[in-house]
Amino acid sequence: MGIAQFPEDDLLPISALQHLAFCERQWALIHLEGAWAENRLTAEGSVLHERVHEAQSESRGQVRIVRGLRLRSLRLGLTGIADVVEFRRCPAPPAQADETAAAPIVGGVRLPGAAGRWIPFPVEYKRGRPKLDPCDEVQLCAQALCLEEMLEVSIPEAALFYGQPMRRTRVPLTVSLRKRTESLAARLHELVRLRVTPPPVYEKKCQSCSLLPLCLPRRLTHRPSIEHYLASAIEETSK
Repeated sequence: MGIAQFPEDDLLPISALQHLAFCERQWALIHLEGAWAENRLTAEGSVLHERVHEAQSESRGQVRIVRGLRLRSLRLGLTGIADVVEFRRCPAPPAQADETAAAPIVGGVRLPGAAGRWIPFPVEYKRGRPKLDPCDEVQLCAQALCLEEMLEVSIPEAALFYGQPMRRTRVPLTVSLRKRTESLAARLHELVRLRVTPPPVYEKKCQSCSLLPLCLPRRLTHRPSIEHYLASAIEETSK
């Protein structure tokens, strides 16, 4: 029995997966209710991505760099655009002394107009510093899973480039990260089907969220229950 696949019309954006990994309520406010609030952090992030996508593709020795590559996974039901995918040339296999010996297994993909095979290495650009939660790693892993499905190749690692401190952070695409990403993709489709906005839960990370004035996690999290409200009202009228 083959693996079930999503139709093209049901594919969801990889960026939504990153929002979901950060906070289910943030995801729902943006993708279900259409709320969005630009702040300095989101504005700087948009400018950074625009600069990356505007740059031309290029070659640097054993690396071919492609920008703005469209991605999709029918298995996970995801689609998006990769900031940068570096295709790195695989080392040439050793010569076979014995012609009857089995040929070595060669990984990578072939590129038009380029000899040999190449391993994709996705790079996602982020403003600011590395986060404590794994939402960026999930987004990056989802890009790699899309590439693996599209190109029928295995991708062992990728990288996140942060505006501060202006360097890359390598991200091994471990089994646990892959499972978490696949689980969140399934959760994403479940929430789209349910179309329910989760209640707010205030956490420290809320302070960096551009939707803080719309979400109101402090006020709504500690909202008094209806029972408490009625009891207070009855007490007031009996005085």
